Amino acid sequence: MKLPVTSYGESGSPVVVMHGLFGSSRNWMTAARRLAAEHRVFAFDLRNHGTSPHTDTMSYPEMAEDVYETISSLGVGPVALVGHSMGGKTAMLTALRHAAVVERLVVVDAAPVSYPPAFVEYAQAMRNADLSSVQRRADVDAQLVDAVPTPGTRAFLLQNLILDDQGARWRPNLPVLEAALPAISAWPEDESGRYDGPTLFIYGGKSDYVQHNHRATIERYFPQVQFAEIPEAGHWVHAERLDDFLATLTPFLP
Repeated sequence: MKLPVTSYGESGSPVVVMHGLFGSSRNWMTAARRLAAEHRVFAFDLRNHGTSPHTDTMSYPEMAEDVYETISSLGVGPVALVGHSMGGKTAMLTALRHAAVVERLVVVDAAPVSYPPAFVEYAQAMRNADLSSVQRRADVDAQLVDAVPTPGTRAFLLQNLILDDQGARWRPNLPVLEAALPAISAWPEDESGRYDGPTLFIYGGKSDYVQHNHRATIERYFPQVQFAEIPEAGHWVHAERLDDFLATLTPFLP
C-alpha cells in the first residue's frame, strides 16, 4: 500500500522519517524543516495513522512492505531511513527485507525485541470517549484524564482528534490499533535477515526501550551499528530534545 507523504526541501540526499504509535507525519514537522536545509525529507503516515487509509490488519511485515512500496514509488532511493518507536521497528524490518532501498538506517528509541503490551489503556480511553457533543479539545481532554494522567501525553493523543463541520472524530483506526497492540509491541522473532549498511541507534537516557542487554540482538541484525544516547531525553527523543537529537543525527546522514 502506498502511504501519504509530506515533503520538505528541494535538494540534498533523501531522508525518510516515520512516526510512532498514535503519531503521524506531523510529529516530524519541526525536525523535518530543520533537516530540509541540507536534505530532501519525506515524512510518511504509516497505515491506520494520520491521513493513511484505514486497513483491517496491521503488522510489521505489512508496514515494511508499505514503506518499501512508497520509497520505490518516490524514485529517490536508496534513502536514509529514520523511524521512531513503532516507526523504528518498521524501519528495521524494511532494511532487513529491502536493503536495496535503504542507504543507511536510524532507529530512534526502539530495539528489535518484544516489549510487554503497552498503551492499551490509551486506545481504550480514546475509543470510549463520547464525541457526540464535543465542541473543543478540552472536552475530550477531560474524558482522558483518568486513563492518561500526564498532560503532555494527552496533548500528544489529542493531535489525533479532528474537529470540523462534521463534528469530532479520531483520525487513527482505533479498533484495529487496539487489536494490533500485542503485535506492535512485539517483534517478528523468526526474522533472520541482516542489514549490513551504516546503522545508528539513538535512544533516550531516561527511557528503557533500548537496554544494554539488547545490544547483542541489535548487533546480530545490524553489524555496522553505532549507539548514541541523549541523556536528558525520554522515549520521545526528537520531541523532547530536538537540538541534541539533530546534533546526533545530522553528522550521520550522507
